[in-house]
Amino acid sequence: METLDYEVDGRVARITLNRPERGNGITLAMPRELAECVERANLDPAVNVIALAGAGKGFCGGYDLVEFAEQEMPNHDPTQPWDPVVDWQMMSRNLRGFMSLFHSDKPVICKVQGFCVAGGTDMALCSDLLVIADDARIGYPPARVWGVPTSALWAFRVGDQRAKRLLFTGDLIDGRTALDWGLAIEAPAAAELDERFEALVQRIALTPVNQLVI
Repeated sequence: METLDYEVDGRVARITLNRPERGNGITLAMPRELAECVERANLDPAVNVIALAGAGKGFCGGYDLVEFAEQEMPNHDPTQPWDPVVDWQMMSRNLRGFMSLFHSDKPVICKVQGFCVAGGTDMALCSDLLVIADDARIGYPPARVWGVPTSALWAFRVGDQRAKRLLFTGDLIDGRTALDWGLAIEAPAAAELDERFEALVQRIALTPVNQLVI
């Protein structure tokens, strides 16, 4: 794996975004590797629950724009006009990777510390439950420039009015507001985040796996 770590700890499969030097920025490899790990956890009879987290000071800062600026884009000749179909083909395949969390057989619990912005919210919102530190910041600032998030799950998670409030402005909310809006299931103080997240994950892991899947 180039972009994340996968390990099984008891009944928990732990998927950790592991590019902390780049704010766990999304590359073309990350959605593919994410889907592979989700499938691996789903097919492992020893795993009851998936714990999704990000290494370092934040969960995910969105797409790694430096990497995309410095590498040659697949199937795109920079001397020619931009073809929107090329963008659609790339982003739709990335979305399939993110949506592997949404369609996972087994529950996905996501821990958010520091920041979860832009494309990083696609992964967070595709999870079943979010535990967000009270001082963490979450939102989709690119809505001011690049339009709707690829997963289009904001209205599903927070309702149409609050989704419009965020996407018309690109504003961020903190963990306390996320809890108040029903986006987070818990919003502990940052110092208590790991402990509270782990307690919830382990509690869910005690439920029989067949029950969780069904």
